[in-house]
Amino acid sequence: MFNLSLNHIAISVKDVDKSVMFYKKVLQLSEVKNTASTSKTRWLVLTDTKQIHLIPRPELEVFTNKAVHFALATTDFDTILKHLQALGIPFSDWKNTPKKDYIRDDGVQQIYFQDPDGYWIEINNAI
Repeated sequence: MFNLSLNHIAISVKDVDKSVMFYKKVLQLSEVKNTASTSKTRWLVLTDTKQIHLIPRPELEVFTNKAVHFALATTDFDTILKHLQALGIPFSDWKNTPKKDYIRDDGVQQIYFQDPDGYWIEINNAI
């Protein structure tokens, strides 16, 4: 088996400024310098060693479903839930029930919501 770890998540976005604002406001991520190139791709910090890279693609048409998502775990699940509600960010459980969380068979609590381009984000308490 190889020794692998997640480095970053890269997604294409129509409006990189709008997406950066969304991720900063909703997930409270901070931006760091794109050290890989002089492109307009913007980098946001998830952890000390993990990032989200937002790649501008103005012509983008995103077609995805909830099964295509990235998941972020937190110890502050209830706080994040209240934060999303305060911002008016619609969320649902796995079965698309609005304003409802879902508890998996293993006891992990989760919700799903979408970013401005329609990408699904899962927040769970699997830590």
